[in-house]
Parts: sequence; C-alpha cells; structure tokens
Amino acid sequence: MKDKIHPNYQEILVTCACGNQFKTKSTKKDLRLDICSACHPFYTGKQKLLDTAGRVDRFKKRFEKSQIKAEEIATVKAAKAPRPVKQKSKEPKEN
Repeated sequence: MKDKIHPNYQEILVTCACGNQFKTKSTKKDLRLDICSACHPFYTGKQKLLDTAGRVDRFKKRFEKSQIKAEEIATVKAAKAPRPVKQKSKEPKEN
C-alpha cells in the first residue's frame, strides 16, 4: 500500500439511540446509530404488526370475498353439463 493516501483505520465506539455501545473499527471517528441489533425487532423477536387505519382488516375482508367468489365460480362450473361432442361421420363425401 502507498503511504499517506489511505484514511486512518482505527478502533471506535459505536453508540445506538437505545444506549447500547460496542467497539468496532472504522475510518470515521464516531458513529451514532438509530437502531442496532440489540433493539431491532427482527433480532429481538419482539416484532409488532402495526395496523394503520384498519388495513389488515380490509385486506382480510377482500381476501375472504375473493375466496367466496372463487368457490361460487367453481360450483357453477361443476353444475354446468358438459356439451355433447359432435361425432364426425365416417361416410365419404360425394362430389
């Protein structure tokens, strides 16, 4: 590596908004995080489902309607009698 062209790689203290601190190495002097592995819901297993303005309920209602409609279509198709198939005559055509 060439001298004096690379940034200083040093040990720093990383601080999260939750108060968690840990050491790592970086070219920056200080790192402050909004969320870390100690407070992130994915890593802690405390993930919450936020229902904003009933979106989940609206989705469930739409999904149920589509399931009911699909069942109705299936019953209608099953109730229809199959069309008779025309059988071709084996007699030769006369010109």
